[in-house]
Amino acid sequence: MKNSLLISSACLLALLSTVGAALPYPILAPLFADGTANGLNTFLGLPPKLLLGLALTINPLGLLIGSALLGPMSDRYGRRPVLLVTAVGAAIGHAITALALVIESFPLFIVARFITGLLEGNGSVARAMLADKLEGDLRRKALSWLNGAFYMGWLVGPLMAGFTLGYGITTPFWIAVALLLGTAVLVAKALPREVPSAATTSWWQVARHRHALNLLREPELRTLFIITLAYSCCVTGFYEFYPLWLVEVPGYGPRGIAWATAAMCGVMTATTIVAGGKFAGEPLLRARGFAYATATLIGVLAVSNANVGLAAIVLFGIPHAFHSSIVPHWCAERFGAHGQGAVMGLISTTFCLANIVMALIGAVLTLIDTRLILLLSAAFGAWSAWRLQRWHYSLQHATPAAGALS
Repeated sequence: MKNSLLISSACLLALLSTVGAALPYPILAPLFADGTANGLNTFLGLPPKLLLGLALTINPLGLLIGSALLGPMSDRYGRRPVLLVTAVGAAIGHAITALALVIESFPLFIVARFITGLLEGNGSVARAMLADKLEGDLRRKALSWLNGAFYMGWLVGPLMAGFTLGYGITTPFWIAVALLLGTAVLVAKALPREVPSAATTSWWQVARHRHALNLLREPELRTLFIITLAYSCCVTGFYEFYPLWLVEVPGYGPRGIAWATAAMCGVMTATTIVAGGKFAGEPLLRARGFAYATATLIGVLAVSNANVGLAAIVLFGIPHAFHSSIVPHWCAERFGAHGQGAVMGLISTTFCLANIVMALIGAVLTLIDTRLILLLSAAFGAWSAWRLQRWHYSLQHATPAAGALS
């Protein structure tokens, strides 16, 4: 029962951390681009599309910083207090976001979105919590489910907003508030109170000197970062721009995009449930195969017609769910001595960084052709698979990293 509460609370935190980033996508475009003047799209007389870009970017920026900082801070102060403070704080952030929309205050909206993203970077703490408390097959399965929850959030967020927007523009944010407060209660029940650390360093010193990016000083962790960033660019490029492909090729509207997304969510969720089971063979080579499969499906989407492309979108969730179950578990075992919070923070940081990078690149490439950003995403995925294979063979002749269990 205790493990069930632990896994449930971790998965809810992971889901909500990315739901919070993706929630406004279907909400903000009409506010800034439908031609109707309001307090949000007329701030300082700046172009509405520029304001929209800032509004969409500020939360992932906070998420990026939070992912780098909160994991290591939980190594110092404990998982339970960091998770409770960030969950309740993120709920307050969503409430302030709703208030900003009502009073049409662009500065308040930006501040609220940034702070909410910063606190929702607690997904790395949730990963570390599972790596700490669980072992063996259960840890592998739990990390697989957790990663499925992370990636599902980028899909569930827009769906939740789209289906509840009819009840008022602030409704999706109030739902997020309720879910986060409920998750905080689960965390309080699932995790026992922790003995405070005897260290005397301040939180600012921890933030400066123990953030996840410090791990890049280690050659193996630097390699992990580069490979994970490439694969994350593959995934985020797909997430951000397959809806545009659905508009341009099959001519789908919001409802059609929602149904396609729901189908992909269903396939990914079903796969995630079984992806955490035992498997034979080397983990990096197995992850390489699934990375190639993911890249292939995105490449097929870029060059195909409507029916084949739609099938590729739905099937994307299968190899991606398997890949996402393998790599974090392997990292938890190999690099655990560096601090699970810091290691999982590094993994979370790469995804947030990839989200920002691919949004910027895609904004340029889609002016030429949407297929270009999808092809680039596929290339990133294929390169990460090739690099995983090279890394595997180099590790066969290297000394195991600190914390390796093999």
